[in-house]
Amino acid sequence: MSTKLLFAAHLLLAGALAMPAAAETYKMTTPTAPGVATPNEVETSIGTLKLHDGVPTADTTKAIYDNLDRSRALQAYLLGLPIVNQVAMRNALREYGPVNTTDVIWETLVDSKTVELTANDNTVYSFVWLDTSKGPLVVEIPPKVLGAIDDMWYRWVADVGLTGEDRGEGGKYLILPPGYDGKVPDGYFVVRPSTYGNWMPFRSFLVDGSPKPGVDLVKRTLKVYQLGDAANPPEMKFANLSGIPSNFVPPGDYAFWELLDQAIQEEPPQGSDPTTLGLFASIGITKGKPFAPDARMKAILADAANIGAATARSIAYRMRDKAGYFYPDSAWRLPFFGGYKFESAPGVSNLDGAAFFYYLATGVTPAMAEKMVGEGSQYPWAALDANGNPFDGGKTYRLRLPPHVPAKDFWSVIVYDTQTRSMLQTDQQFPSVSSQDKSIKVNADGSVDIWFGPKAPAGMEHNWVQTIPGKGWFTILRLYGPLEPWFNKTWRPSEIELVSN
Repeated sequence: MSTKLLFAAHLLLAGALAMPAAAETYKMTTPTAPGVATPNEVETSIGTLKLHDGVPTADTTKAIYDNLDRSRALQAYLLGLPIVNQVAMRNALREYGPVNTTDVIWETLVDSKTVELTANDNTVYSFVWLDTSKGPLVVEIPPKVLGAIDDMWYRWVADVGLTGEDRGEGGKYLILPPGYDGKVPDGYFVVRPSTYGNWMPFRSFLVDGSPKPGVDLVKRTLKVYQLGDAANPPEMKFANLSGIPSNFVPPGDYAFWELLDQAIQEEPPQGSDPTTLGLFASIGITKGKPFAPDARMKAILADAANIGAATARSIAYRMRDKAGYFYPDSAWRLPFFGGYKFESAPGVSNLDGAAFFYYLATGVTPAMAEKMVGEGSQYPWAALDANGNPFDGGKTYRLRLPPHVPAKDFWSVIVYDTQTRSMLQTDQQFPSVSSQDKSIKVNADGSVDIWFGPKAPAGMEHNWVQTIPGKGWFTILRLYGPLEPWFNKTWRPSEIELVSN
């Protein structure tokens, strides 16, 4: 039989199977191609779906819509991570003073009493929330700092300081509101975010081991004011949070949706994209409308939040895509999987890369993602040991840094709690080991061993980070001013090896 005849026979058979047994043949009847018709009963992962000649029954329709709402809510949760992260950050900063004129600063460094996604304890953080809803803002950036501006959707807008247009000399940045079409005066570095709300974190550095010179410089030179107030700018308020219990981490349960709605109501839709906003709208979060889910939808959203948090944690701690790792068969992970834009190809979002980062970290800038020899910073991190197992706080592990760590400025290793994604809270104020500490022991060959466990090995107190039995942890190796051997991979850290139970 010819190929054409075989195909025709196949179509006739498929059409016969797809049509009810009592179906008649009419003048215009043709065979139905395979896959077009749906059987009257279908076994699926959400149960048996029943239809009548292609029309779902009432019970099946209910099951389908529940599943549709649940699946859309899960995707909305993952896509909403950066926005919720930002609005939670803004809300926390508001507790310490008005936006624009308050610098939340950690004058003697961040310690583990601050619950903040993967913060460091090596530099002086300043967090400033910028709000352009009342018009253009001028920001006078201090010299010798390193920072960025991220919009409400947590996209990078600009760098400030050492990797910004002022190149560490300090300068005036003009932050314009979305859609601003007024006159732009000369003499400013102009920044055009797509949202009214923007987060500006920056870091100043220790001088001979002391944070004070950098703090004094920030307090003396940082200013934020409306463009029209240049002649008489308001005083900045500095809220020192060093040693003060505080929280900057958003909730992952049902309250997540309330924060998401808050952000959507405040910001122009042009700051996002139609598909993302459509997902949010499909679960009841739409700009200009109240968020008022009924009992059924509340239950679905609560369930989706729980699944979403577990999904984000799976991606964060057990990523399946090997392209997200620095080396083959290694636990060292890329912090920016898909670059600072989180793309798998130009214009194609890397969804797992974005979900991972926004669940564990803050601060998006090319200076932490792209190759900048001797500038910026790099952040390899690990949540699994050399055998691919999560770290157990009751066991002892060792990390070896080979000689000549490729960091022009300094390096550090900090341990974080797998629950809060913030510094592990133990007896140590700073759960870290750093080259800034001149008391760390260096091996005869120039390598450095770093120990993790409930107790320090004898004589290794300055090379040790305390962990807690029964509690998980992960770690980030920071390289400030990374050098060429890091980028060409001729230098690499060891895997973190289990030493004893």
